[in-house]
Amino acid sequence: MQEKSVITRTVEAAGGVYAPGHLDELTQIVDFVLVDSVIEETGSREKRLRLLPSRVVVYFVLALALFEDCSYRGVWGKLTAGLVGLPLVRPAVSSLSRARRRIGATPLRRLFEILAGPIAHLGQAGSFYRGLRTVAVDGTLLHVPDEEAITWRYPKRAGESVEFGYPLLRLVVLVECGTRAVLAAAFGPESDGELTYAGRLLSVLDRTMLLLADAASMRTSSPGTSRPPAPNSWCAPPPAGYPPPSGTWATAPTWPGSATASCPSC
Repeated sequence: MQEKSVITRTVEAAGGVYAPGHLDELTQIVDFVLVDSVIEETGSREKRLRLLPSRVVVYFVLALALFEDCSYRGVWGKLTAGLVGLPLVRPAVSSLSRARRRIGATPLRRLFEILAGPIAHLGQAGSFYRGLRTVAVDGTLLHVPDEEAITWRYPKRAGESVEFGYPLLRLVVLVECGTRAVLAAAFGPESDGELTYAGRLLSVLDRTMLLLADAASMRTSSPGTSRPPAPNSWCAPPPAGYPPPSGTWATAPTWPGSATASCPSC
């Protein structure tokens, strides 16, 4: 007879209508106190206690990002799967949609601003070079629903006479190398290039960071000039001899207004 192992786990959840508001182990990071304080700060608290309190809705939206291939009902099922024996509501999809509209994007944006940032400890392998925290910019395209309420902002691609495909959203993030922790993010229509959104992230950089930039990131508006990615920050240019797409870059640029004229010596 084969031996069997039984693995059990404990799910920390609040009581009553707040019970579905959790992310299992991730609730240790995005805890109840943090979510409640963000809801209070952004004025997103419900006027009266509902079957879908604002705290639960915030966790539901976060779960939608974790289980992007699941329906509303499917995601709700994952939030409540470990709460067997509790008297839970089973909201209609329309109720979940209205609850999302009720809280809006503001509390989620504020929650991101609080949690985003580097997490690697000093000297962690893959995250530091010569004492500088290595970071990089990366981007992707996401499909959004083909609905009139969205396509005015995120238009579909168009040929000479017809539109085609789903509308696209361009997402660009600044991440910490080694951990992939997100430091900042920007998104908008696909028609704006990746560098446009990358420029909105550079205010996060400081002198403790080394931005690993590819050839396109070093593109300049006029020959013989180089612009810093951010004041008082380091930028590692492409390897010598790497063909530029257009324009030029300096391998050890002097940036007007920056405290240092070149990257750390290797």
